[in-house]
Amino acid sequence: MRAQTVHWCVILGLWLAALPATGQESSERLAELRSLRRQAAAKRRRLIFNNDGNEPVYLCRDDVSAEGLLAHRTTPLAGTQVDTIFYCTWSSPFGCFTHNTKVGSLFTADQDGFRNNQTQAFIDRGIDPLKVMVDFGKEHGIEVFWSFRMNDTHDASGAWYGPLMLAASRLKREHPEWLLGRKDARPRIGGWTAVDYGRAEIRELAYRYVEEVCRNYDIDGIELDFLRHSFFFRDHVQGGTATDENRRQMTELVRRIRTMTEAVGVRRGRPILLAVRTHDSPEFCRDVGLDLETWLKEGLIDLWVPSGYFRLRPWRESVELGHRYGVPVYPCLAESRVRGEGRFLRNSVESYRGRAANVWAANADGVYLFNFFNPHAPLWKELGDPQTLRYLEKLYFVTVRDADANSTLVGGARYQSRSPLTPHHPRPITSRQTLTAHLMIADDLPAAAKAGWQARVSLHLNIPQLRNSRQIRTTFNGNALSDGSVRDGWVDYALPAAAVRRGLNKVTVAWQEVPVQKDAWSLVFEGSRRPEKPWRRDRGSQRTSESLEDGALRIADRGKKAGDYLFYRANWGADAEGMSVVEARVKAVSGASYIIVANGRSGERLKIAPDHIALYHHPHTRHAMDTAGDFHTYRIELRGDDIRVFVDGVLRLDGRGRLRPRAGYPRNEIAFGAANSSEVGDAYWKSVKVRTSSLTCHDVVVRVSYGDDRQ
Repeated sequence: MRAQTVHWCVILGLWLAALPATGQESSERLAELRSLRRQAAAKRRRLIFNNDGNEPVYLCRDDVSAEGLLAHRTTPLAGTQVDTIFYCTWSSPFGCFTHNTKVGSLFTADQDGFRNNQTQAFIDRGIDPLKVMVDFGKEHGIEVFWSFRMNDTHDASGAWYGPLMLAASRLKREHPEWLLGRKDARPRIGGWTAVDYGRAEIRELAYRYVEEVCRNYDIDGIELDFLRHSFFFRDHVQGGTATDENRRQMTELVRRIRTMTEAVGVRRGRPILLAVRTHDSPEFCRDVGLDLETWLKEGLIDLWVPSGYFRLRPWRESVELGHRYGVPVYPCLAESRVRGEGRFLRNSVESYRGRAANVWAANADGVYLFNFFNPHAPLWKELGDPQTLRYLEKLYFVTVRDADANSTLVGGARYQSRSPLTPHHPRPITSRQTLTAHLMIADDLPAAAKAGWQARVSLHLNIPQLRNSRQIRTTFNGNALSDGSVRDGWVDYALPAAAVRRGLNKVTVAWQEVPVQKDAWSLVFEGSRRPEKPWRRDRGSQRTSESLEDGALRIADRGKKAGDYLFYRANWGADAEGMSVVEARVKAVSGASYIIVANGRSGERLKIAPDHIALYHHPHTRHAMDTAGDFHTYRIELRGDDIRVFVDGVLRLDGRGRLRPRAGYPRNEIAFGAANSSEVGDAYWKSVKVRTSSLTCHDVVVRVSYGDDRQ
């Protein structure tokens, strides 16, 4: 009888909520909802787990069931520090989903890498992945937000999945005029398949997608993910910045979504929170068309998730901005995509601990993990509690994510507070240039000592050319370090705990002249085996190949499509004013092969064709010769604005004054290989040797670990 009474009370409440309300009643309900919304926004969220919703597409295979869906990434999260799940139902490409949508389209591609896609099977069996996730959350006391990728452009990729995704999008096939580019007329930056939010049709569709989910699912909130991907307006992707009108259009969309969530929230008697994931600089956001500060000021959003492919500002600045307007801030820790790592890994457990500890030290409201899907990882029971993290081993890096801000916004690096430092973005150390790097370290070592924990702290510098520690002078927070141990391109120092600050720490590395052998090479490749680190290989394509033949590496490119080229590259930290030398033993076969040199200020490439050599950017600087009959030694010398090329010891190309500085030129590397996208090429490489009048720092890492000395 009691259960029946409760049942009818619920029905009566829903019926009353559906009755037309007077103006005063509507205002009162809205005021009450907003009060509940503020309370809900302020609740504790130790860890937010972003799940990109790939289970139905890739993982479920023959197990089309709610239990099978949850087992891959979700069920083991019960009882961890995960308080909230942001669940994305694909939205890749724009308008394609894995929940039961009537406004958008189901993502049902099932060719090649999508052959295990079970989305249609789930829906046909009445199993909606989004509802499954919502039900799990309610059973285990975990919030569930629907995450909507505002402009995912994976369908612009040249990889196998790009064309299949694009073919799955009826919207993009039928309305190419709604896109920011064409395959044969790509925008200056961003994927050409991005939809144009300057069009009312796209803004209307985005609104309808969100509205449908809010009306049909008992979610706790919506996330508008503006970082997958951050290209919305024509002026921006053509190399400029979004206009005031663009920003107004996007703000009106966010405002309209907020109004709708409140209307739905009033009807159901429970608020729908609104979160956004954006770049961590409001100025950068404005330039791409997102008026973040207006959203904060007007109370349009309840949670802010800053940062994406790159960091622009310290976490503390983002936290202070959100808190200024009463909005909780959850810094995003995404998987690192830094290339060329070796000894210390940014995706390690110890690195995630250091990153999360820094988030908590910045007074953030919680930690948000993106592209981290192992539900069995210990991190789900560690990262959400600074007390748990306190005495666990950690790694701290200068830079964890090093994508180029200029690739998202022309000139975007101007908003970056510090230059990146990673194996892919190393920094030179020369007689005129001292390396200065900063690391945030959350550990409070004096407090640890008082609690009886003995900290062991070490500094590690990755300088591949280093032969002994006397070649450099290193300081840590002004303390001179000595007795560095050099091994495999790393120099290691023990740090006194008293030298380490909780917060920002400064490392300097200065050049120190020591006698070196005249013909000592800092980087050598011998053709008896494939290049190893620090060389890194281009992805290549189906039309490129490499093979070891008779003590030489044969690199061939036999295609002329986009991405048809194959090079091995290494960051060499060339000093633009000092002497840098490359010597390569090469025999051409056909087409064009190249040696690329860039010194951070300018660059050039030596073209090696069967019947001549030439400087690529100065083709009239050319020397006719037979390069295919035998191996020749090509020596390239760079100093200042000059480049000279010797063949078997004889000067053949005199490029004095040809390396003029280019404004904002970012590259500092040596590369060798075959052709480019529009050419073919084939050659044998017996050796490549490199020498620069500088050192190159590829990484700076601090390790903190503890031994319990308490009695």
